[in-house]
Amino acid sequence: MTSVDRNVVALLDDALHTKLLGYLQARGWTLHRAANADDLATLVEQQDFHAGLLQLQRVGNNKLFDLVGRQQSLQWIALMDHSMWRPTPQLRNFLAGVYDFHTLPADQDRLVISLGHAWGKGQLLKPSPSHPDTLEQYGIVGSSPAMLAFSRSLRKASKVDAPVLIGGESGTGKELAAHAIHNMSARSNHAFVAVNCGALPTHLIQSELFGHEKGAFTGAYQRKIGRLEAAQGGTLFLDEIADLPLDLQANLLRVLQDKVIERLGSSQPIQLDIRVIAATHINLREAVAKNRFREDLYYRLNVINLQAPPLRDRQGDVELLAQALLGQFSGDNGGKVKGFSRHALRAMNQYAWPGNVRELMNRIRQGVVMAEHPYLTPEDLGMERRASSAGRPTLDGARARAEIDAIRAALRRCQHNVSEAARELGVSRATLYRLLERYELSGPYKGKATLEQLPSPAKPRGRLPWASKPI
Repeated sequence: MTSVDRNVVALLDDALHTKLLGYLQARGWTLHRAANADDLATLVEQQDFHAGLLQLQRVGNNKLFDLVGRQQSLQWIALMDHSMWRPTPQLRNFLAGVYDFHTLPADQDRLVISLGHAWGKGQLLKPSPSHPDTLEQYGIVGSSPAMLAFSRSLRKASKVDAPVLIGGESGTGKELAAHAIHNMSARSNHAFVAVNCGALPTHLIQSELFGHEKGAFTGAYQRKIGRLEAAQGGTLFLDEIADLPLDLQANLLRVLQDKVIERLGSSQPIQLDIRVIAATHINLREAVAKNRFREDLYYRLNVINLQAPPLRDRQGDVELLAQALLGQFSGDNGGKVKGFSRHALRAMNQYAWPGNVRELMNRIRQGVVMAEHPYLTPEDLGMERRASSAGRPTLDGARARAEIDAIRAALRRCQHNVSEAARELGVSRATLYRLLERYELSGPYKGKATLEQLPSPAKPRGRLPWASKPI
């Protein structure tokens, strides 16, 4: 182990720095001292440290406390006077997250041992180098075989300028995948324009996509550039393309064929140079067969077909994603949350994640905000019931699984039309809504949960799952 490897960042007053400097140097440590919290932040950003020393003063520093929780690969040792043995709630929370603490005057031999342990733990927690096939620089985290194969497909798709159709369940990160294709492509220096086809008001879709001239219709007080034109030279991402009305599908087909548009209220053609990436959670082949989606548009979009894998098929990725998301959201709680408890990790690994990555993101963000301890528990993540009931199959569970499989199959066949699915299942619409609520089937879901992953059917939830935006 070289002296270069054993760098320590420190925030110490003059007297303590003078006392420790020679002793630590003699034992192979290089001390990098900061004068204040701002200097400390700069040092941490500029160099890779695995251990740090903090001399805590009577007056707390919020900026300092926020800094300490940012990265797990930097383990801190707090040095404090006896006068601070009755810490404030804020300081108590902080001390729960540091690796170790010593009262002053410090026992130097013990401090060196503690520093070595902290440094070793920090090295172990240093993020491992990315797999060459991963796309972490574009926010796509995962090293499972399914995710590595998907990442390789995204790289290949980025090398050509053909239309791409991305399928996959809600919450699997289809827009993130489209962003990655754009950012790796020759169009990366131009705009990426995302359009949620299901969120556009029907009477405004044409204006939003094609733009309009001043006076083109009542309320058109000035010229507006449409989304298609705004993507000039770049990429247009059409999310939930299956929700586009049939008459607009014909207009879009014409644009893809001719690469020309006209704003509403104008006869002046505008030549387009855009790449189109579309995404949907619907099976477009089935939609075409039921005359709900134009066949010619389907083949125009489906030049390169990619499928975003659901989280339940990404073996080992849950913990990687959870750690990445924790780092992203740690600032929401002043950096007090350091990681996940063993029970939380087990609950997350046993859960089926019907809402995929979006659900994982929501649960971790909730946990970070609400947590009162350094390590998140199943209760913090809202997973206590799932954790306690895991691994105990029952007759009720088997019955619930059969009902869930039948409901999901009917919804898929009926393109998630609840009324049609209820008629096919031979129950009333109200009964089907009640079952959807009971089993927490929020939004489309094409996979099968295991018996251990099923929610208990005994307690219905408080409101319909689509009363808010599905996760």
